[in-house]
Amino acid sequence: MTAPVPNASLLVIDDEKQIRRLLRVTLEAGGYRVREAENATLGLQEIAHQAPDGVVLDLGLPDLDGVEVIRRLREWSRVPVLVLSVREGEEDKIAALDAGADDYLTKPFGGRELLARVRAILRRAPGGAEASVVQFGEVEVDLAARLVRRAGTEVHLTAKEYAFLKLLVQHRGKVVTHRQILREVWGPAAEERTDYLRVHMTHLRQKLEAAPATPRHLRTEAGIGYRLVE
Repeated sequence: MTAPVPNASLLVIDDEKQIRRLLRVTLEAGGYRVREAENATLGLQEIAHQAPDGVVLDLGLPDLDGVEVIRRLREWSRVPVLVLSVREGEEDKIAALDAGADDYLTKPFGGRELLARVRAILRRAPGGAEASVVQFGEVEVDLAARLVRRAGTEVHLTAKEYAFLKLLVQHRGKVVTHRQILREVWGPAAEERTDYLRVHMTHLRQKLEAAPATPRHLRTEAGIGYRLVE
């Protein structure tokens, strides 16, 4: 049998205490360190603060559907996610995988299969933990909490401004093209509307740059796109 990743830590997010206990026993017997969360809110906080190597996620959580948990998580983290759910329908599986889950296992499950699937998603995982909080200058972007602060004070951004900034943060140091930004933030129908970008970038610089007219961090790549420089 293939050995588990040495010292790998797993977070189990499930609202059923008995299932969490079963998963803990099975996973610890397989050589993993296990933490637990009983709902989506606590689970996302745990991932942000503890940076587990993998997540075992139930879809039927009391405060947020598991598919939405995956979507939010994928805004800032590539941590491997194994969905463990009673939902057997093809549409449920497709929705979870499309949202960014790495694998899907239905309940009831066998312990050996569970361990094999966990080993598989961890083998495929990119190396290195990702930070959920990114800083540049006086600005702190908390991707997990969806908060932006400047010099410790929360900055209010519109939904589009935040989505624009988040995209630059996710690709920090790299040029993000006009077309990519428009497609991901405004949708495919807006791919030629570069005027949207100019207006929203002006607002972001006014809110986040010390000298908006000569920005240090939110840089324009003439004729191409924008880049976040830390």
